Amino acid sequence: MDLPKERLEPRADGTLCLHGRSWLPCYDDLRSMIMHESHKSRYSIHSGSEKMYHDMKKLYWWPNMKADIATYVSKCLTYAKVKAEHQRPSGLLVQTAIPVWKWDNITMDFITKLPKSSQGFDTIWVIVDRLTKSDHFLPIKENDPMDKLARLYDRIVTRHGTPVLIICDRDGRFTSNFWKTFQKALGTNLDMSTAYHPETDGQSKSTIQTLEDMLRACVIDFGKGWVKHFPLAKFSYNSSYHASIKVTPYEALYGRKCRSPVCWAEVGEAQLTGPEMIQETTEKIILIKQRIQADQDRQKSYADRKQKPMEFKVGDRVMLKVSH
Repeated sequence: MDLPKERLEPRADGTLCLHGRSWLPCYDDLRSMIMHESHKSRYSIHSGSEKMYHDMKKLYWWPNMKADIATYVSKCLTYAKVKAEHQRPSGLLVQTAIPVWKWDNITMDFITKLPKSSQGFDTIWVIVDRLTKSDHFLPIKENDPMDKLARLYDRIVTRHGTPVLIICDRDGRFTSNFWKTFQKALGTNLDMSTAYHPETDGQSKSTIQTLEDMLRACVIDFGKGWVKHFPLAKFSYNSSYHASIKVTPYEALYGRKCRSPVCWAEVGEAQLTGPEMIQETTEKIILIKQRIQADQDRQKSYADRKQKPMEFKVGDRVMLKVSH
């Protein structure tokens, strides 16, 4: 029996815990069952080993847990299929300013060329808040007209308010006169990055890539029925640990932890009311901003280590890729 050196504490329900985390003995397939629930269930769609470990270590403990999780994820065929390969861009990494408040600055992208769902959808519109990393993803058809996309976007505005800034690539839908006029009427600025060029927003690209991997895994797992499982994919992402903010997007947005089938313990009710609750929320946002800044600094330092600034002179000819 692989007991820890420190003393295990019994709970009222008969389970043992170490520093508040449930100790999982090497009994039958117990550990594998928990890892399966945390990786392959409909509430947790194929996250990477680091994200999975950060979520699980708050609840469970056993010897070599991190290594076991890494081995488990490495053997997942679906995860292997969707895991993206990243190409290093040229030039130094350029970071945008950290947003002031939730859903003030958002980033968006399209995941295209998916197998058609039973409803005819073949594209996912991904919209992410740059501060809390919370998201919405909307199933659409690749040839949907812009007025339909505008009606879908209205749902985001009615829930979160009009954003100050949208960061997006040069997809034809975003560069269209309709979209530019629509956003100008709302008072929202557009900041268009260019693929394979010094990045406008490296953190958001990373978040979008994580979501794309997860959503493609959802499509692989559920075939033509992938659309009806979107709420579960959204739940999985928003209740999973995010490295740049050191909490889950759900907690960053709502100020409390999210209950899930994997989390058996009570989350508890907030005792704060009125001004105290406002103060606590404000303090959390300040902390999240500090974490994002620290992550951006690390990301830029790493990205710039082997990169050189790109210099241009007036009259130089440059190639601009506009297909993204």
